[in-house]
Amino acid sequence: MQLPSALSFLVDEAAASPGADAFLTAIAVRLAADGLPLAGGALTQAAPHPIVARRTWLWRADSGRVIEALGFDLPGLDAGDRAKVGHDWLAGLGAAAIHEDFVGGTPDGAVLGWGATRPFSASERDLLRQVARFAAAPLAALAARSTLGVLLETYLGRRSAAQVLAGRLRRDAGETIRAALLYADLRGFTELSEKTAPQEVVAALDAWFDRIAGAVHAFGGEVLKFIGDGMLAIFPIGERDTAAACEAALRAVAAARAGMDHLDRARAAQGLPPLPFGTALHVGEMLWGNIGTADRLDFTAIGSTVNLVSRLEGLCRPLGRTLLLSGAFASETTRPLIPLGEHTLRGIAAPCAVYALRE
Repeated sequence: MQLPSALSFLVDEAAASPGADAFLTAIAVRLAADGLPLAGGALTQAAPHPIVARRTWLWRADSGRVIEALGFDLPGLDAGDRAKVGHDWLAGLGAAAIHEDFVGGTPDGAVLGWGATRPFSASERDLLRQVARFAAAPLAALAARSTLGVLLETYLGRRSAAQVLAGRLRRDAGETIRAALLYADLRGFTELSEKTAPQEVVAALDAWFDRIAGAVHAFGGEVLKFIGDGMLAIFPIGERDTAAACEAALRAVAAARAGMDHLDRARAAQGLPPLPFGTALHVGEMLWGNIGTADRLDFTAIGSTVNLVSRLEGLCRPLGRTLLLSGAFASETTRPLIPLGEHTLRGIAAPCAVYALRE
């Protein structure tokens, strides 16, 4: 006896789907080919993510397109709540009937729903239940791949995670990349740590990193490292030119400063001290790749460019500035600048021309 095409797909091909959107589309197309009068489909899964609680993919029969909805609800929602986005969307299509199943038959799993242009027959509902049962194994494989990708991006960053997922797991000579670099560091953090309860210190660090890293990501940059109370980020040069990468870094600094101003006002209202910080910007080449022991590696960036930007940030306090630019970075921007002369940086052979933004 020949299986319906949707079930054959789930048995033979579904685990190789590139993502949940393609997975949902492929099932829907095959169900329609099997004669089901579909108006739309919805797949909801829990998301292994530090912010997103669940993801829902929504397929329309009239266009064949899939859109994604993210749920940021707190943990502990029951299964009915998890499926609500998909159910409401199917109802909004004007579906004459909606059929939903827990994938694998367990309430803590994914939810697969379908809307039809007419009521489903008993045999069609039975087929949909079988689809939900057969979908459990390939969806588990897709979820495992997604979880791995999210975990790697969360701890390594997008660029490094992509390299690890591609199988780059050995020490190597690395690759040279060109980027605008941003190094930021909190002021007085050691004193704050000595006078403040550890839980409050962690909360302050999280709030600081939220502002600075959020601003970096908003303007197309990537955080490479959290270093104590400091952070190293890059704005890669390639898809955009050097001037555009430097402008993105400047905009990220402005956004971070605005976010920290707001945070400091909120902290003052609670009787807490402000969180001043310094930032340095530089541009150049760095070596980026796997460094470490044979069995414990880290994707990191090294080179004189990285050394310079961190040392440059150390001049913020003695020069009374919150943002300093290297001469190389200054040459790539048309913004009005204040030259602060050449300075010798610890461990850097040649003196560095230093600039500040004209406020």
